[in-house]
Amino acid sequence: MKLGIGSYTYTWAVGVPGHLPANPLTASALLSKAAGLGVRVVQIADNLPLHCMSARGLSALARRAHALGVSIEVGTRGIAPENLLTYLRIARQFESPILRVVVDTTEHHPSEEEIVSTLRGIAGEFERAYVCLAIENHDRFKAAALARIVRRVRSRAVGICLDTANSLGALEGPEAVTRILLPMAMNLHLKDFIVRRVSHQMGFAVEGRPAGQGQLDIPWLLERARNRRRDLNAILELWTPPEGDLQRTIAKEAEWATQSIAYLRRFIPS
Repeated sequence: MKLGIGSYTYTWAVGVPGHLPANPLTASALLSKAAGLGVRVVQIADNLPLHCMSARGLSALARRAHALGVSIEVGTRGIAPENLLTYLRIARQFESPILRVVVDTTEHHPSEEEIVSTLRGIAGEFERAYVCLAIENHDRFKAAALARIVRRVRSRAVGICLDTANSLGALEGPEAVTRILLPMAMNLHLKDFIVRRVSHQMGFAVEGRPAGQGQLDIPWLLERARNRRRDLNAILELWTPPEGDLQRTIAKEAEWATQSIAYLRRFIPS
């Protein structure tokens, strides 16, 4: 298991709609952050879309990653075949073992049947390229439905990117999600959080925390992950609550990343 960061470690620095920094974090700068933190894997996902870069820019990014000793994992959003095949080519260029995908886009929320049919149609391309298509558990499908989708596609190249917090939106905690999806996992998103009662006592709020400072049982999770045959990379992601202004929010996010990597190094030395 290798420890990594991603474009969703620094979501505010990359840019959130309606809250764009004057100088957004670039893919190349994200590699520099990884090198500074001493991690060897960077996952570049849909908030920093690689297909928007020129061929020359992608080649330069690949060279920079090689020079820094950092491996790039590729991610996207949406299961339209042309999008997945575009990102398969990008994954091959970066020698990424996975393509992490969120099935939904703003405009398209495919049914289980559509997902199965679409992925069956292109799974062979991923098998021949030795790239695993890792479906991230987001907040629309429960874990059992995602597991059923993977089983129905019936391809060694289709599995799960297991996120430790997203399924709270589907009323499922990390223990239940891990039990169901870890056997199919090809990638792991470590995202710590707390669930706290709001001040008026009528309801709860979910907020991110630096790794090791929330309610996620990270030692238990990593022990379970290590007991599998397939080796997983663990990517730190953060839900950083905003401060009063964007500059302070970005600084807080960067500090949380540093704290989180220091904590996770206790369990993932490489």
